[in-house]
Amino acid sequence: MRRPALYSSSSRTGHALTDSADASPTAPASSTSGNGAPPPPSPAKPPSRATRFMRHVAAHNIRLLWSMVGLLALMLAISLSFSLHPPGHKLTQKDINAAVLKTLETTVLPSPAAKAYDAIIPSVVRVVGLGKPVKSKDGDEHSDRSVGTGVVIVDKGIILTNLHVVQGAETIKVTFSDGLESTASITGVQPENDLAVLQAHKIPDDMIAATLRSTADLAPGDQVVAVGYPFGIGPSASSGVISGLGRTFRSPEGKQQLTNLIQFDAAANPGNSGGPLVTMDGEVIGIVTAIYNPNQQRSFVGIGFAVPIENAASAAGVPPF
Repeated sequence: MRRPALYSSSSRTGHALTDSADASPTAPASSTSGNGAPPPPSPAKPPSRATRFMRHVAAHNIRLLWSMVGLLALMLAISLSFSLHPPGHKLTQKDINAAVLKTLETTVLPSPAAKAYDAIIPSVVRVVGLGKPVKSKDGDEHSDRSVGTGVVIVDKGIILTNLHVVQGAETIKVTFSDGLESTASITGVQPENDLAVLQAHKIPDDMIAATLRSTADLAPGDQVVAVGYPFGIGPSASSGVISGLGRTFRSPEGKQQLTNLIQFDAAANPGNSGGPLVTMDGEVIGIVTAIYNPNQQRSFVGIGFAVPIENAASAAGVPPF
């Protein structure tokens, strides 16, 4: 509603508000002058201080009245709004479960193997062992080479791999996940477990070391992922399960026997040697070392072996779990 104009209660003559009593003449209407003519009207008296005060109070009350009317109108509008659009009800566990279920139904989540791969890949390196340079007939230089995999276990560039990948190499080169290439030196070996420890001469600024996990509570059927460079292709991932624990493997030539191995069925091939075997959390439980080759074809037939990480880490001087 529009509010009526409120006027000033100024006390100046000629501008003050008056009521009927103040507007009447001060002399009685029956009075006459000596010549019989009515006397001239007396000038109006200025309103008294009490009258001015009452007028001020009246004006103030009018403003207060209209303020109350405005407040009541606002409260009425809010009340109508809430009645037409009631506020949302309190969330219950049922509402939360329904929202989560809808999200799961409409969102494609990464597989456990994909999450494991993402967790370990920053720590995986390609390892190449180069032999002595040789001169070919066309004048080009070639060198014998072996390709394998390694995993960074200390962020200053300490790498675990298989001894047979780097043994006898004149030069060792490693390639990190970000593409950085570096030479590396052998700083330790553990022949009984076919393990070698490398120190890279250059490392990425944001080097990330793998997380190692105890094998004490592993059991057949636990899911695992093997990450590496099979036949030099990679990095590649394959998933499977632990097939057995405490296995023994003898090399095809019968020159070496490895014991207390983790048996797994995730696909592994030449080039996977030295790579990590990880849980679905991307934590390293072993170093891939050998595959079973009954047909001597050096191809995977479903049985691979890994050295438990407790043995592998001890080769690098990492304290046991």
